[in-house]
Amino acid sequence: MPTPAEHVIDLRRRFDGAAPARILQAALGEIFKGRIAVVSSFGADSGVLLHLVAEVDREAPVLFVDTGRHFPETLEHRDRLVRHLGLGDVRSIGPSPEEVARRDADLSRATWDPDGCCAFRKIAPLQRALAGFDAWITGRKRFQATTRRELPIFEVDGTQAKINPLARWNQAEIDDYAARHGLPEHPLASRGYPSIGCAPCTSAILPGEDPRAGRWRGFVKTECGIHRPAAALLAAE
Repeated sequence: MPTPAEHVIDLRRRFDGAAPARILQAALGEIFKGRIAVVSSFGADSGVLLHLVAEVDREAPVLFVDTGRHFPETLEHRDRLVRHLGLGDVRSIGPSPEEVARRDADLSRATWDPDGCCAFRKIAPLQRALAGFDAWITGRKRFQATTRRELPIFEVDGTQAKINPLARWNQAEIDDYAARHGLPEHPLASRGYPSIGCAPCTSAILPGEDPRAGRWRGFVKTECGIHRPAAALLAAE
């Protein structure tokens, strides 16, 4: 039995240069069939990955972390995309009311401890939801941030494989795909929000700014943290 790392190395070799559609067909319909989930923020570009997934399996589990702090427009966009694509198994996950009351009773935590806020609202619920899967799919792309420039198509996350089928695509390719397939646009995308997270931690960007400049503006933080364990952040409380 190969280790997760050995499995990922083999997948990189087998699917070197493969198109996203082929990668998803193999992952959802063959290699991890019934044991894989898609994680989606239902953000500005999420429709592209979800359309590709729907072309393979509309019943594939799609996990959406409902932090309780999303823009209303994001929730509306989620519902619109689900209807448009006919997705049959979208699961909203998030912190319990008890966790919110204990860790962020006055809803101010995002302003003074965004790492801790992400840890209990986003990272921990997602880790719980992913526990029953062998692999998961993300919509991350290399052009989105300096921290993602070397993003591989296949990687290891603990005991699970993580698949980033759109890693090589640029913004023009994303936009072209969305236009060709008539995908609904996130209401905030045309208002200067190319990267959309929770409302307290997302602002519009200025012309020429990095696409993720509006995330956690004023903090060193550049990622929510779902791609690293939350245990240390939560244990510190």
